[in-house]
This record gives sequence, C-alpha cells and structure tokens, in this order.
Amino acid sequence: MTNKKKIYTKLMDLVKEENVKVDELLKDHLYTKLGGRADFFITPTSFEEVQNVVKLAKEDGIPFTLLGNGSNLIIKDGGIRGIVINLKHLDSISSEGNTVVAQSGARIIDASRYALGENLSGLEFACGIPGTVGGALYMNAGAYGGEIKDVLAYAHVVDKDGNLVRRDASELDLDYRTSNIPDRGDIVVEATFHLTPGSHEEIKAVMDDLTYKRESKQPLEYPSCGSVFKRPPGYFAGKLIQDSDLQGKNIGGAEVSTKHAGFIVNKDDASTSDYISLIEHVQKTVKEKFGVELEREVRIIGEDPS
Repeated sequence: MTNKKKIYTKLMDLVKEENVKVDELLKDHLYTKLGGRADFFITPTSFEEVQNVVKLAKEDGIPFTLLGNGSNLIIKDGGIRGIVINLKHLDSISSEGNTVVAQSGARIIDASRYALGENLSGLEFACGIPGTVGGALYMNAGAYGGEIKDVLAYAHVVDKDGNLVRRDASELDLDYRTSNIPDRGDIVVEATFHLTPGSHEEIKAVMDDLTYKRESKQPLEYPSCGSVFKRPPGYFAGKLIQDSDLQGKNIGGAEVSTKHAGFIVNKDDASTSDYISLIEHVQKTVKEKFGVELEREVRIIGEDPS
C-alpha cells in the first residue's frame, strides 16, 4: 500500500480537507461505541466523491471499507487498515408521487418518519430500526413482519470499479438479513421505495404501537449492536439464551441484556474483545444445552490489536 502521506495528498484532491481524517477513532462514530482506529476516515458529500475515492482505492491497491453507523456491526480493537468511507453527509430524503427517495447515509427511521409526513404507508416497520438506509439494504433489515425487500423499488450504487449504477430490487437477492450487495462490492448511495397512500392517523398509530413495543422490550438505555443472532429455524434466539440462564452474564464491560436476551449491551466501557468472547460463550452454551447453532446477525470486521 502506498505510504500514508501520499494517500493523504491524493485524498485531499478528491474530498474536502475537513472530510479527510487520519487515524480516526471509529468508536466515536458507531452506535455500538466499539472499535479501534481507521488509517483514513472519509466522509464524502456527493456521489462523485464516492466514485473518485473508490477509483483511487482500486488504482492504488488500497483496501477500503464502507461504514454506516455501526448499529449491527462490531469493529475489532485493532481498527481498520486503509480507507474507511462513511456516508453520513449523504442523508437527503425526498418524495415524488408514491415513492420516497433516501440517500444511504440517512437513518431508515427518518425515512419512515418522512413517509408518515407524506401519508405514505409501507415503511412503518422501520420506525425503530437504528441503522442507515444503506445498511438497511445491505442486510435487508426488517422488524415486526416487514422487510426492506417489501418496499424497495431500486437502488443506485457505486460498483467496485467506481461506476454509478442502478440496480432493481430484484437484482439484489434480498433475503432474510442478507443481500448480494457485499458480494458484488457495491456501495449503496441512494434507495427508492415504492409506497402506498394511506391515512396519516392510521400510519402513525401503527408506528406509535411499534415504537412502544421496541422501547418496552429492548435495552435502549445502553449502546448495543442490536439483535446479535439470526432466528434459528423453529426457535427464537432470545428464548434459547434466556432458557440457558445467560441473561446478566458478562465478560468485561459486555453483558447479555437482562431486558432482552437477544441483545448484548455495552454496559461498562466494553472492548470488542469482551463482546466477541461473550458472543462465543453464548453460542457454545446454547449449543451444549439445546443442540442449536446460533448464527450471528451482527458482523465483525477489522483487526485484532497488535
């Protein structure tokens, strides 16, 4: 990899100075409050800037990682080498007819609220999902019986070669908490949702009900990575963990939530190592007790500390 000074100089030609950070502590930018440093932390303000950074990374052989707000992500304490791209400045939301267009850095919660303001139904399920629009597409986020694939019309992405491409929803292989977006190496920059006109009062009533359920059942008072495990066929992950007497189990500052066993919370300045050790302990215990393999929903990336 080209040395840091040369990379920094090249990045400064592509992105405004205030949007290029060196050795940035990632935990300061993530919902989970976990993670080491990034060599370069870039926050583009346009699709063209995203394209140019991707092209630079490809041409110079610099590894790059796309980062949302980390609501379903754990970054190891050694951080991430190369370029980390965060799209927080690409956060506009607009509508035309029965469609809502949201850039990938916008929160999916805000897209849901915007739809409510336009009296459009279909995104109610997303009113409590803490991730970004881009992250929601990446993992086909869902809750309370709804999923992104139910309402997504198409997305604009920057592909691995730096081209801006439209991909219809049918091209993304959206399935339970998965898509082909990471396999393709795409970066979602914008999503278009096809919604249905509805009653403002009825849409709001559904959102209020779902918000109450979320706030009453989930440990929102602590940073967390959300639901840690996928639902195993025929079971509920939280129930298996609860029946394994693991609620309240802690390793370092990480703890299996006493409010919802499917969550591991950052209760006391946890390290990523604490989190990973506790996840592995939960998987091992549930396997021994019930013979069920718990598959992680949360992603773990980055390097171990040296």
